[in-house]
Amino acid sequence: MNQALLGRSVTELQDWAVAQGQKPFRGRQLHDWLYEKGAHSLDEITVLPKAWRANLKQKGVQIGRLREVHRSVASDVTTKLLLSTEDGETIETVGIPTDQRLTVCVSSQVGCPMACRFCATGKDGLQRSLRTHEIVDQVLSVREAMDRRPSHIVFMGMGEPLLNSAAVLETIRCLNDDLGIGQRRITVSTVGVPKTLPQLAELALETLGRAQFTLAVSLHAPNQQLREELIPTAQAYPFETLLEDCRHYLNVTGRRVSFEYILLGELNDKPEHAEELADRVGGFQSHVNLIAYNPIEEEEFKRPTLQRIEAFRRVLERRGVAVSLRASRGLDQNAACGQLRRQRQASV
Repeated sequence: MNQALLGRSVTELQDWAVAQGQKPFRGRQLHDWLYEKGAHSLDEITVLPKAWRANLKQKGVQIGRLREVHRSVASDVTTKLLLSTEDGETIETVGIPTDQRLTVCVSSQVGCPMACRFCATGKDGLQRSLRTHEIVDQVLSVREAMDRRPSHIVFMGMGEPLLNSAAVLETIRCLNDDLGIGQRRITVSTVGVPKTLPQLAELALETLGRAQFTLAVSLHAPNQQLREELIPTAQAYPFETLLEDCRHYLNVTGRRVSFEYILLGELNDKPEHAEELADRVGGFQSHVNLIAYNPIEEEEFKRPTLQRIEAFRRVLERRGVAVSLRASRGLDQNAACGQLRRQRQASV
């Protein structure tokens, strides 16, 4: 792959410019054009000497921007982009607006190896992990498409972030330092990979100096048996071990853990499931985020009724568990992760 500039800090760009025989201020100019002006090519950065730009292109140096191949805008203005990488793969990113914020849901991999039954992304397996500039680009692409600065970032798109921890953490550094998005407005979601949570805590402190982003762990079931039915890879990660690793993460970082729970109609949305979940996650600093299932064609799971959603929530609240319900967005435009990419692939 060609050498990408996107994702580098101002210090790295200054050092790189000096290594190329230029003055340090050229690195600062690059930084401004990468992150503030959103340049897509070296030709756009006209403040750089023309001869140097030509030389860089000859060496295979590029900005590292992706190409938009499809845009889908829902009635609530939720905007999903399908972006093409340099090697011809496609990834999804989504801009989710409200009056107060613009949240960007980013992908960390092309596809996903976790094979969650309710997720369209996992149906095609994993192609590869994304590089830092490919993740950062998703935020810039949504900013351009929606003509609005993103305020919050969630790593909840395609892929398992903890199988690409180094690039994910470097992306968080970039979003924080270069785009001005605070760590507390960034969420990293994982379905759970053995031995990665303790490593994430230490690696975050090493890479970022502090770990203030939110860790969201996808449970989707209150016990091991049901969890394995929904997430086959959970066989390698016992429920209690996962919760113990979450407690370790909290102790190291001081940040509470958020538990994601997709409600599947008449499968994991009964009051007794809520009672069991409260037994499991009660007792340490945590939060449960309930998500109503967005249907996909390959599975016959049902979206829960409003009555069952509210009943589930009331049980958790009565048991003293902090809980919220994520509003469903973009339901009229392939809302579930991976749907747009799969439909585009099928039509080619």
